Amino acid sequence: MAGLAETGSNPDVDLLYDINGLAKDAPRWFDRVVEVVGEYGLLVAMVLVVVCCWWGVRRRGGDDAAVSVAALIWAPLAAGIAVLVNIPIRGFVERPRPFLDHQGLEVLVSGKTDYSFVSDHATITMAMGVGLFVANRKFGLVGIGLALVEGFCRVYMGVHYPTDVVGGFALGTAVALLLSPLAMALLTPVTRAVEGSGWGRVLIRARRAGSGVGGGAAVVPGARAAEAGAGAGAGERDLAA
Repeated sequence: MAGLAETGSNPDVDLLYDINGLAKDAPRWFDRVVEVVGEYGLLVAMVLVVVCCWWGVRRRGGDDAAVSVAALIWAPLAAGIAVLVNIPIRGFVERPRPFLDHQGLEVLVSGKTDYSFVSDHATITMAMGVGLFVANRKFGLVGIGLALVEGFCRVYMGVHYPTDVVGGFALGTAVALLLSPLAMALLTPVTRAVEGSGWGRVLIRARRAGSGVGGGAAVVPGARAAEAGAGAGAGERDLAA
């Protein structure tokens, strides 16, 4: 581990070597699992969490179903917007991948030649996790947990510095929270229109209002604002808990 001596006094690099060093001692099969999970698996898992939450909202129905679905749609949209915001950030910072500047790293994914700051994977997963959290706390905590695991995997794989991951978390969180009120104001009328169409029972709610199904949805600040503007006055409940 000669590369360990080249970390200097930079805590970011020190932590990179500490976490990535675990890959040197781990069995090859475990590294392969982390590689697949960190590159693709957690992104797929995040999508599945959103779908599961939507399925619960749809089955429950209720007067606020359209608002709840709008909040869930915002989660992946927030991730996409955050990635677009990251494009100029990467071009401005121009930080090379850690394995290009530091020797002795165990790089599990080869062929990464784009810039390192900030991590797209960390940005996407945290934006979706936070977007999901402001729509449904239970599923949101699961999503944020997956995002944290994703961040660890990216450093473990040797393709990002820890600060790349932290920057991605910050960017994803900022986009998901700051743009949520505007997104809900735009998305809620769309989901309400779909609810009143022939696709309403397929996409928005399978049960009619007043069917007697209980619920508890925590509607996001933006969702509450959109609901108040529509005059519905729905209370705060969980989407799929």
